[in-house]
Order: sequence, then C-alpha cells, then structure tokens
Amino acid sequence: MTTNPGMSSHRRLWIALLLLSASVATAHDLDDVDIPKLGMSRPEFLLDPARAVQALVAEDFVTFFYNQTLDHFNYRPESYTAFNQRYVVNSEYWGGADSGAPIFAFLGAEAPIDGDIANAGFLTDNAAQFRALLVYIEHRFYGKSIPYGMTLERALGDADTRGYFSSAQALADYAEILIHLKQKLKAEHSPIIVFGGSYGGMLASWFRLKYPHVALGALASSAPILYFDDIIPQDAYYSVVAKSFLESSSSCHQTIRQSWEELDRVASEPRGLTKLSNAFKTCSPLQSSSELKKYLKLLYVQVVQYNDPSAQPLKLMCDAINGAPPRKGLLQKIFAGLVAINGNLTCYVNPSGSDAQTPSGWFWQTCTEMAFPIGITRNTMFPPEPFNLNSFSNACKSEFGVPARPRWVTTYFGGHVGHSANQINLAVFFSSLLLINFCAKPEEMASDLSNPRC
Repeated sequence: MTTNPGMSSHRRLWIALLLLSASVATAHDLDDVDIPKLGMSRPEFLLDPARAVQALVAEDFVTFFYNQTLDHFNYRPESYTAFNQRYVVNSEYWGGADSGAPIFAFLGAEAPIDGDIANAGFLTDNAAQFRALLVYIEHRFYGKSIPYGMTLERALGDADTRGYFSSAQALADYAEILIHLKQKLKAEHSPIIVFGGSYGGMLASWFRLKYPHVALGALASSAPILYFDDIIPQDAYYSVVAKSFLESSSSCHQTIRQSWEELDRVASEPRGLTKLSNAFKTCSPLQSSSELKKYLKLLYVQVVQYNDPSAQPLKLMCDAINGAPPRKGLLQKIFAGLVAINGNLTCYVNPSGSDAQTPSGWFWQTCTEMAFPIGITRNTMFPPEPFNLNSFSNACKSEFGVPARPRWVTTYFGGHVGHSANQINLAVFFSSLLLINFCAKPEEMASDLSNPRC
C-alpha cells in the first residue's frame, strides 16, 4: 500500500487528541448503528512505519507475561483460572528502587499494546527527566492477552468467556500487575503515575478513583468520561469536527456539506451505485450509498481527531478539495480529498477485511458498558443521524444476546451532578497535576517525583 509521504508521526499524539472517532463496529449488518470508537491508534494513512518498527524492536523494551486472574470478583471455580497478560518494561531511564524513582504505567486500551509503544511518545519523551521506569500493560482480550489462548473472535463467540471482558476486570488486572511489579523490584517507595489516551484515558481516571492506594496520579488525555446518559449533548463531537473544517476552509466545509445530497442523487439513478463505485475507485462494488457515506464520514472525523500539526491532514484534504479544477464535479472534488489523504492506491473505501481486533472487541465493550450517545441532530456539515438507543441495543442483542447498558458507567464510576461528579472532577483536576508533588506545601511543590513527601 502506498501512503502519503507527508504523513509524519506526531510525537505527542495523545496529548492533542480531540474526543473520539466514530466507526462501524463490525462487518455485521449494522446499517442503522454507528458504534463510537475511542482508539488512540491512528488510521493507517497517519502511521509512520519507520517509527513503529524502531519502537517495536528497541532493545530497551522487554516483554513479560503475568499469570493473571480470570475473574477478580467471583469465587466460582473457573474464576481462579489464569491467563497470560502481556506487559512491556523499559528500564533505560529508571533511577532505581533505592532512589524511589517513579514508575510511569501506560494502561492499554482497545488494541494490542504494540501500537501504544510506538505512538505514546509522551512517556519516553519525559522518562529521562524523571528517571522513570516505563511500563505498558495490555488490556485483557486484546493482543496476546486473551484468556484460554483463544483468538478474540473465538472468545467473543463464547458466552461464558466474553463475560470476563470488562473495564472493571481490566482495572483490577492493572492493579495486580503494578503491585506485583513493585514487589518484584522492591520499589515500594516508587510512586506510580498511570497514563492513557481516549478510552485508555478513561481507564487512567477510573484507576485513580478505584485504586488511589496504587497510583499517586493519573494523566488522562482526551478521556470522555462524561459522554454518557444526558450529561453531554449527543451533537458535541460532530459539532467540533464541523467547526474544525469550517475554520480551516469555509469552501471545503461547504463542498462536503453539499456532497451528501449529491451522493444520494447519483445513487438513485439507474446504475447509480456502479457510477459511485467507479467514481471513488472502490475495492468492491458498493452495496448502498450509506456504505460510501459512512466511509467518508469516518475519514473526515479521523482527519480532525488526528490532525497532526506536522502533517496537517485537515489542511491537506481541504487544499485538495478546493484545488480541484473548476470543471471537476462535486464528487470528483471529494475524491480528490480522499486521494490526498490516502495517497495513490489501487482502490479505496472498502478493502478486504482485516483481522484487526479493535472493531469486534470495542463493539462488545460499548454494548455491555459504554453506550456513548453520539449522534448528529443539527450540524453545519453532516446530515442528521441521531443516536438511536433502541437500534443500538437491538444490534447488541442480535450479536451478543445482551441489551445495551447506557447507564452503567455513571452508576459504577459516577458522572452526574452530585458527589460522583465531584469525584470525577477532582480526578480530572489531579490528573493535570502529574508533575506536582501532592503532599508538598505549595511553596515546596516540585517536579521531582522521585522524592515524594507523602
């Protein structure tokens, strides 16, 4: 696959993330449901293969497997089953246990940990200054951390096994590994700071709430911990996307806004889907116009969410759309923006399926815990597509036999006005105090986490 050479890696990606992206969860029939996805990992067109390879083969990263408890909250016989959970350690910068040097722990999210090692550069960028030990822990059911040695597909197909797939279990996993690591290293005086981006940022915030005795602080980047129930308007995310395009280029914004109606018009013509398939060089014939519209919608939100300042994909796309020759039609301008982002490929839109774990795993997680009510009701760039809880819940029941639980996060972690909201606000506040010694007096506050005065 040929990618655009201008798409360089953003060393501090997850600090600059917006809120989240929206994606179709699986290849199943979910035409009426868009499942929100919170992955930190960038789309393929924004990856820097050179950096990824360098990170993955670096001698400073050592892989370990922890004999993890399957069920932390039950006493049935099968609960004591163990599985191998992967974590990766980089001790190049660590000042050692004797000096009480800190431990920076990255909490993996809805993907194998490999991509986080490559992309979460904030830890390595700051490890030397703080003489920190770096630990990256893989989320259960992703990568090489799947119970019973199963594939994720098999695990999700087993009603008993997938029942152990939850954020609460994942947080308990992290606590076990971090406590084990401190004991193994005799580093009882080394403070732990947990890190995460997007869903991983939510985990970091929740970890600080649930396990304050394990983690001294948390840095939660772009963690939408309040995007549940009716706390945040469902339009919030797509409003930011539209506003970003408008601020970048009003003409580009206008072209995209007008394109949706044009896509439907062409699709309704005789052999309309064939025309669209040819116009957008799809890898296989389009089955509906919604297939193309979902792809384009996802592309636009990815361009905004991962708008690396060094690569400026938003500007790149809009320059291509605006720069198309006047004789080009509306859809040809849209296609020009697509090519500018992806490079010159043999085909676009619907390539053959991959074995990526994130879509399937994240669908289960959103069904059982995190039903983000993200939709579009009034927007300057996108057509209306309100979040429909019934459609979403029906898709969950069809796929897994379970209804959605839209209020579980606010029940378990808090979020509404009152004590729970205050807890979360405090967690977010303290998350921003990563470099502050919490126990020092204001005039003594310092960035030296190796000398905590608690």
